[in-house]
Amino acid sequence: MNDSSSPIDVAPLFEPIAIRGLALANRIVMAPMTRNFSPGGVPGEDVAAYYRRRAEGGTGLLITEGVGIDHPAALGDAGLGESNLPHLHGEAALAGWRRVVDAVHAAGGRIVPQLWHQGVMREPGTGPHPEAGSLRPSGLWGPAGRMTSIDPAYAERVQAPTRPMSEGEIQDVIDAYARSARHAREAGFDGIAIHGAHGYLIDTFLWDETNHRTDAWGGDRRARARFAAEVVRAIRREAGESLPIFFRFSQWKQQDFKARLAATPQELEEVLGPIADAGVDVFDGSARYFDRAEFEGSPLNLSGWARKLTGKLAMAIGGIGLDRGFYDSKRDGRAGGSDNVALLMRRFERGEFDLVAVGRALLNEPRWTEKLRHGHALPAFDEQRMKELY
Repeated sequence: MNDSSSPIDVAPLFEPIAIRGLALANRIVMAPMTRNFSPGGVPGEDVAAYYRRRAEGGTGLLITEGVGIDHPAALGDAGLGESNLPHLHGEAALAGWRRVVDAVHAAGGRIVPQLWHQGVMREPGTGPHPEAGSLRPSGLWGPAGRMTSIDPAYAERVQAPTRPMSEGEIQDVIDAYARSARHAREAGFDGIAIHGAHGYLIDTFLWDETNHRTDAWGGDRRARARFAAEVVRAIRREAGESLPIFFRFSQWKQQDFKARLAATPQELEEVLGPIADAGVDVFDGSARYFDRAEFEGSPLNLSGWARKLTGKLAMAIGGIGLDRGFYDSKRDGRAGGSDNVALLMRRFERGEFDLVAVGRALLNEPRWTEKLRHGHALPAFDEQRMKELY
């Protein structure tokens, strides 16, 4: 939005919404973004200040960067050079997250952690527990030679098949999600977000390229959704009835940008239905561009279809305030600002989704939400400024 154009009515984005026991002042959400600023897995005062600045800027809800669950194979190098990733277990880390939550609450914001298990993307021998193996539903990392921005040297190191996860290992991970949900509730978080996308562990149970199991954890789409559903049920038991659960899913994977969980709305309902029934409140359909139709014959984007098919709330994401998706700009080194608020509002006002997740634009400008609300010019994307304000 710029000062020379006709004003765009963004007031609908600033209507409050209640999700179970969580009351949000507006519909703008800070999307989860990996940061690597937590040495030893422990978020410090700088992390608390980072989230506080976005809450002070008027953003209704903050979803943290991916936070490792209480499992030894949850975190490591996943081909992106990760280090200093935060986790949600242990006295020091939980104390750090309490400081983060307190800082956000003091600024009038709300915050939920995104629980994360890297699964097949974690390179064995890395992370806080290098002795932990690679957890893969069927021992498969993913198909080789697909469209991806992953470092070829990393891919070569991890693509060899391993053994499938055992029943005991599957239950251990489900239990670890439950423990981390309990830790989140005890730390004062306002809900729970689950990373079920982008080729990480939960997503590899959903994806037919990586789940070839013939037991109760594999089969058709509904059967492949069982692991995700059991994770959601375990989290709901620990979170109680008042904390909402957000679930991120995607068609594309880091292993294959053109991958699809579903080619039709009916197939998508088969994937999401069991997960919705398990207790999800909001589906976060991670797409590279929010303004793209997901299936032929309808303008609905991925989140819009999740809402239509499940009856749950939905959150849109993908390039809001930018002209390039994250992996596209990573690949060609370019990312510019984009005045796409008018496109966003057209979709929002026809009821396609309920929440709007903003990523790098909020890194670039912590007060992006406030500027949007008051009709101020939104700054052009500046990668150096983003790094300085990170």
